Amino acid sequence: MEGEIFVITAPSGTGKTTLLKALLAGDSRLQFSISYTTRPPRWGEVHGKDYFFVTREEFDSLKARGALVEWVEQFGYAYGTSRDWVRETLDRGVDLVFDLDPRGARAIKDDFPYATLIFILPPHRRALEERLQGRGDLTARELARRLRQGREELEEVHWFDFLVINDNLHQALEELRAVVTAARCRASRVWPRLAPRFLGD
Repeated sequence: MEGEIFVITAPSGTGKTTLLKALLAGDSRLQFSISYTTRPPRWGEVHGKDYFFVTREEFDSLKARGALVEWVEQFGYAYGTSRDWVRETLDRGVDLVFDLDPRGARAIKDDFPYATLIFILPPHRRALEERLQGRGDLTARELARRLRQGREELEEVHWFDFLVINDNLHQALEELRAVVTAARCRASRVWPRLAPRFLGD
């Protein structure tokens, strides 16, 4: 059976990374999507496992050919996802998890309408500010930028499929797992494979 797509979006400081690591660690059918990037590898990163590392020229060529289902520029480097790689991975029955902003989430949904989009929220706006301030490694300018970006992302929540509030890590993780289970049980996805067992001669 073709794999599922789960896109996770959350403002910076929501605890998304912790939730994603726990979700992936507890479900062998899930795989984190591998992106192309023009960023040089960091120590320990492996080509084809962490990222597909390419030159700017190679990345621009992929983009020009329409080979990327979504892409973004961050801190001087480009990141993007191969449409063919996604399809090949799904054809193997692997469920893919994406960590994207709302623009990237919408691009995935346009190409793969059955994708499940999940937005992770803090319990309230003040909690988001406190978590970012508590990190202690952000300049005032960077903190303001992330808070501004977070407010802009919150305006996109209404078109996501599911909301998970990360007030309690254990509960938020259980809700994420419940969404994954529910998506895997959708009749529109499961019935075509099961129908011959019940309706066949």
